[in-house]
Amino acid sequence: MIMKKRKNKIKQDWHTTAICVIVVTLFALCCVAPFIYVFCVSFMPYSEYLENPLKIIPSKIDFAAYKQLFEFDLLWSGYLNTIIVTVLSTAISVFLLVISAYPLSKKNLKGQKFIMGAIMFTMFFNGGMIPNYILIRNLNLDNTLWSLILPGCLNVFNLILMRNFIVTTIPTTLEEVATIDGANDLRILFSVVFPLLKPAIATMTVFCAVGAWNSYFSAMMYIQDREKWPLTLILRELIVEDSASAMSQTAQLLNSQNMAHSFTLKMAAIIITILPILIVYPFMQKYFVKGVTLGSVKE
Repeated sequence: MIMKKRKNKIKQDWHTTAICVIVVTLFALCCVAPFIYVFCVSFMPYSEYLENPLKIIPSKIDFAAYKQLFEFDLLWSGYLNTIIVTVLSTAISVFLLVISAYPLSKKNLKGQKFIMGAIMFTMFFNGGMIPNYILIRNLNLDNTLWSLILPGCLNVFNLILMRNFIVTTIPTTLEEVATIDGANDLRILFSVVFPLLKPAIATMTVFCAVGAWNSYFSAMMYIQDREKWPLTLILRELIVEDSASAMSQTAQLLNSQNMAHSFTLKMAAIIITILPILIVYPFMQKYFVKGVTLGSVKE
């Protein structure tokens, strides 16, 4: 009787696992299919695409769109601007998260609850788009890359996660021992606490870097010079405003009979824009998994 129940339980578990695998596989295919489609269409001649828009494997590989984009100077300046903004924004954000979350994790900090309440207040209420624009302009940050770095360098949600991680992970006894040995707060932070924060720092680095790389709305508001545009804003211009013809004239590309169609240019531009994130993501996936539970334990 016991063996029969055990076999039935194993059979039920196997069915449950099979259903979960099928559902997850279908969901993954739904997520991956658009990337595969865009990638294949970017190498497909536009005439072939018109014959069968649902075709995935091109009968002839055409690199005209990529050649045209690689000769577009604004693309390279956009890459450079995006890399600068991503690196600086991530470095400043992670540094501010560490030095802000550590003191806020101390229960004996005077006014801690008030400070946390004021910080959390900004998650739900802010001045709005127009006051933010006026502030950036009055600080003489408009039309500079700093307008894309400084305003969002400290994310409140990430700060709460980092603080909770410190509270639930860092033993207070380590700090007490370091204090007995004569270490001050800065020494404790950088010599004792900081090495233990590597998982949280790695997770926040990934979050901040992906967010900075994909951001475009701030650049659309604050940046006027096309040479200072990030890559995502250039991609937006190509897709939304359909400025492929203007791009070709600016870059002085190939003659008209060798030019790629604007639709194929859009597909190639999407691949070029997301390619760095697609390359980096598999190596950083484990940190995204850690980020799901980062700071989830309540103090």
